[in-house]
Amino acid sequence: MPRQTDNRLLELSRWCADELNQVAGHPIQKNLEAVSGDASYRRYFRVHSDEAAQMSDAKTWIAVDAPPEHEDCRPFVAIANSWQRQGLRTPGVLSVDYGRGYMLLEDFGNEVLQFSLDHKTVSHFYDKALADLRLLQQTRVPDEYPLPAYDSAMLRREMELFPEWCLKQLLGMTIGQPEQVLLDALSEHLTTSALEQPQVPVHRDYHSRNLMVLPEGLGIIDFQGAVLGPATYDLASLLRDCYIDWPQTQVYRWLEDFRACSAVLSVHDAATVRRWFDWIGAQRHIKVLGIFSRLWLRDGKPDYLQDMPRVFAYLLWVCDHYPALAGQADWLRNEVQPRLAQQRWWQDYRLTDE
Repeated sequence: MPRQTDNRLLELSRWCADELNQVAGHPIQKNLEAVSGDASYRRYFRVHSDEAAQMSDAKTWIAVDAPPEHEDCRPFVAIANSWQRQGLRTPGVLSVDYGRGYMLLEDFGNEVLQFSLDHKTVSHFYDKALADLRLLQQTRVPDEYPLPAYDSAMLRREMELFPEWCLKQLLGMTIGQPEQVLLDALSEHLTTSALEQPQVPVHRDYHSRNLMVLPEGLGIIDFQGAVLGPATYDLASLLRDCYIDWPQTQVYRWLEDFRACSAVLSVHDAATVRRWFDWIGAQRHIKVLGIFSRLWLRDGKPDYLQDMPRVFAYLLWVCDHYPALAGQADWLRNEVQPRLAQQRWWQDYRLTDE
C-alpha cells in the first residue's frame, strides 16, 4: 500500500475516534475494517465501538476516505440529507470533514440487494426498489446543491469512453472513418432520445449493488453523482443491471407497470417509453464498457471484466431490435465481438426473452 494511502488511513482512524467520542460518546477500536469499495477513488471502512468484542449488537459506523483531489463530499452530504427528509432511506451523516475528504456515516450492514435476489425474491424487492424510484423522481432538488444537468455534453462524453478505453486500448482496434461514422450516428441517436424524455432527479447508478437490504426496506447508497436527467435512466440501471439480468419479457412488464404509475411517463405511450428505456440503457452500457475497461487498464481492478459479457449482450440486444441501429448491430457482432472473444476472461452471454 502506498505511504500516502497508509497515512490517510491512520489520519482517518484518528479523526473517527475524535468525532465519535465528541458526537456520540463512543470509544472505538483502533483498527478500521475494510469494506468493499466501488469503482472510484473512495474507500470504505467499518468502525467498531470498543465494546464490539463483548457485545454482538455493538454499534458500528462507516468511515469514508474520499481524497479531495479526486472526490468531493459535498454532493453526497447534500443529497443524503435532502432525500432522507423527503422519505428515502439514505445513510445518516454523523460527521464530515470536507477539507480532508472524510465522512462518518450510518452503517447499513452487509446485505447488498444483489445477493438477496433470485426468482423467488425479485418481485418483492423490485416492488420496493421501483416504489422508492418513483419517490426519488419526485424529490425536490437540494437548495445547497443544485443537481447538474445530464446534458448533451455529458451524455456524449460518457459514450466516448467506449472507443477510447474498450475498442482502442483494451482490444487494440483502429477506429477508421467508417467506424467513426457508426459511432457518431449511435451517439446522436441516443443523445437525442435521452433529451426527448422528461427530466427528473436521476441517481445514475440505481442498481442491485447500490441498494442495501434493511429491516425497514431498502437503503440507497452511492448517489453522489446524481443529476437531472432522463426519466427512464434509473429504470434501465435497475432493470438491465450490469451485475444481474432477468428475462426481457419480465423487464418490459416492470417498465410498463412503472410507466402507468409515473406522473411524467404515463402521459406518453408505451412504445415511446420503451424506446426511451432501451436507448438510454444502450447509452449507459456503452459508457460502462468503457469504464470497466479503464478500471482494469488504468486502475488495476480486474473484477469488473467478468460482467462485460452481460453488458455487451444488453447493447447488442437493443441494437438488434431497432432498424435505426442495424448498422451498429452488424458492426458490434462482426467486428467487436470476435475481438472481445479473444480475451481470456471472455464468456459468451445470452439474454433470455422468457
